[in-house]
Amino acid sequence: MQTVTGLFDSYDDARAAVRALEDAGVASDHISIVYYKDGKEEVEGQGNNAAEGAGTGAGIGAVAGGAGGLLTGLGMMAIPGVGPVVAAGWLAATAAGAVAGAVVGGAAGGIVGAMIESGVPEKDAQVYAEGIRRGGAVVAAKVESDKIVAAQSILDRSHAVNLGTRRDAYAAEGWTRFDETADPYTSEQIEAERRRYRADPRV
Repeated sequence: MQTVTGLFDSYDDARAAVRALEDAGVASDHISIVYYKDGKEEVEGQGNNAAEGAGTGAGIGAVAGGAGGLLTGLGMMAIPGVGPVVAAGWLAATAAGAVAGAVVGGAAGGIVGAMIESGVPEKDAQVYAEGIRRGGAVVAAKVESDKIVAAQSILDRSHAVNLGTRRDAYAAEGWTRFDETADPYTSEQIEAERRRYRADPRV
């Protein structure tokens, strides 16, 4: 199986991509979503335990899709350099270090490594991680080789960001790679990033 990935500027677009992949026959346990959560958005499936996990830095809450699809299993975890994220699926579990289906500890250095391990080139994994840090969402799916084009098309139709263009935009600010030791963005910085990309979706 191979991994297809997409970066999204809004949770709604990422959620639509997950549902479209499921509707196209991609199994829920082959899909992942990781989304920066600043406490303002209503995100289905979290539960009270998941919300507590963000405060402790521990991964709490289910990260495997239930009978209702991947999004019913969303839980909270903390990623160094990013802060609290809402996540579900194999990417979140790999990043955090899953034991018998449960997430343990914080995702120390996990998100970039987990993506590389799944076959995402390092230079792309760095941009995906930075995109999450700046308020975005990543959807990743493991698919058979004959379904790669269809799965990537679904992500693109769901308004996935042009990764090369976004990398160039970050680089123009002096960015070179995701820094897990950096302070997470503040809510104000996240909102400024979201306004920027809503104003010019080509970036």
